[in-house]
Amino acid sequence: MDRLHLMTVFVAVAEAESFAGGARRLGMSPPAVTRAIAALEGRLGAKLLNRTTRFVRTTEAGQRYLDDARRIIAEVDEAGEAAAGINAEPRGHLAITAPALFGKLFVLPVIVEFLRRYPGVEVFALFLDRVVNLLEEGLDVGVRIGELPDSSMKALRVGSVRRVMCASPGYLEKHGTPHSPAALSEHTIIAATGINPTSDWRFGQGFELSAVRVKPRLSVSSNDAAIEAVLLGFGITRLLSYQVAPQLASGRLKIILSEYEPAPMPIHLLHREGRYASAKVRSFVDLIAVRLREDDALT
Repeated sequence: MDRLHLMTVFVAVAEAESFAGGARRLGMSPPAVTRAIAALEGRLGAKLLNRTTRFVRTTEAGQRYLDDARRIIAEVDEAGEAAAGINAEPRGHLAITAPALFGKLFVLPVIVEFLRRYPGVEVFALFLDRVVNLLEEGLDVGVRIGELPDSSMKALRVGSVRRVMCASPGYLEKHGTPHSPAALSEHTIIAATGINPTSDWRFGQGFELSAVRVKPRLSVSSNDAAIEAVLLGFGITRLLSYQVAPQLASGRLKIILSEYEPAPMPIHLLHREGRYASAKVRSFVDLIAVRLREDDALT
């Protein structure tokens, strides 16, 4: 059997964690998939998958081979697109990840625009408030907020966001406006644990950096819930500027302690840098970079 075909079958089974699921994904029969995996393991002389009646999991050797197989298949696809010409119409499957609320507010509208522009493309969007490894999870493009560690990914800076303290006008009228971080101890604090994982909130920049320990009356696991609570006038919260941009623009929320804000955090687009430029990845990155840089909420 063709080695690239065997790799493709293995990746489908490993990602589906099922021989039947891999067969459905590829439009093959389950027996044909089973024979392909057996042929691949025989050729490599290594066991790649552990099988039980309930699930299929990669072995340690299988996980290493999975990472390499994904990369090789992607490079073959990119080589085909490059051979078709730099102006080839984007087509195929595109997988994108971003933080949950950022994805909903800023990435999803661009995805819809991209799909309308290129009918030959299908998109899978993974919006999660955790760092996702693009290579391990088979993703093409990712949005990252914050400083980047060293990476083999290509990064394109497209904007920045700030950590802002905010409250409703009604709350501030009733309880007063704190004029320093230390004064937060006299106020009701709402904490979004994804944005503020500890009770020590840092303020200022450089040599003026300081930490204030807060004691939240309300801690919530989602940014949406923190926004809703502060809109109800219950207290003060700290979020990223883009998350409350609509409420700030409408006057439903007000920023406080702006002079104590930490340095802005960069927003980057990440994608794997191969020898060939994928038409679908290149076109999407070009489009979303323009749209994000145009947005006043991200400057």
